[in-house]
Amino acid sequence: MSLTVLPGGRLEGKVALITGAARGQGAAAARRFVAEGARVVAADIVDELGEKLAGELGDACVYQHLDVTDEAAWPVATARAAEAFGKLDVVVNNAGVLFFSALEQTKLADYERVIRVNQIGTFLGMRAAVGPLTEAGGGSIVNVSSVEGLAGMPYLTAYTASKFAIRGMTKVAALELGDRGIRVNSVHPGAVDTQMVTDALGGAPVDLAFVGKKVALGRVGSADEIAALVAFLASDDSSYCTGSEFVADGGATATHALKV
Repeated sequence: MSLTVLPGGRLEGKVALITGAARGQGAAAARRFVAEGARVVAADIVDELGEKLAGELGDACVYQHLDVTDEAAWPVATARAAEAFGKLDVVVNNAGVLFFSALEQTKLADYERVIRVNQIGTFLGMRAAVGPLTEAGGGSIVNVSSVEGLAGMPYLTAYTASKFAIRGMTKVAALELGDRGIRVNSVHPGAVDTQMVTDALGGAPVDLAFVGKKVALGRVGSADEIAALVAFLASDDSSYCTGSEFVADGGATATHALKV
């Protein structure tokens, strides 16, 4: 697969670590970052797909196995960026899982699994980024939350809890790290057709067109559209943005809950 590098890429010279990068929004972000001139450590637990992506992206990308819930694995992943590319400027905490269940039927083990990946994984990622980004003279942390980090949705107790937590942690980190030149922002995608959604709904492909019809733009989003927003937050074009929510939801949160 050939990749066209965008002229005057906004991420020229930057090195990024992206979690959950083997597929979906993470893979789209890795491709966009390389197209914008960055070098990328693509991290995931799906090794075959991750290695394949790195092969597609060539010398600008290396793959690193990373279970985001494993505290000891994080220093290894950030060190890989320094070893491969000399530094680390951007960390994108994208890895996540989606789980549907009515509140009264949600098992504690399932709730804890979602919290460990989505919330604790992001916490560990932010914490691991502080040292390398400080050494680099500053940088950007982008935490992928969700519209469920802005409002609730039935059957998503664990997921919503984790995404609200990401939103809150982002603000605290932004306040603590601003004087080091480290910006921290959260991204809040709406309905995006990715493998994560398919997996959460039992593994069979699902037509999400009916969901798209409920939002202002009349369609679901694409992983590439979210990747473009993440690239903006990683770039110096967003140099005065920190501690904020950036929403890409087709207008889902522009309405209220009154039914007509």
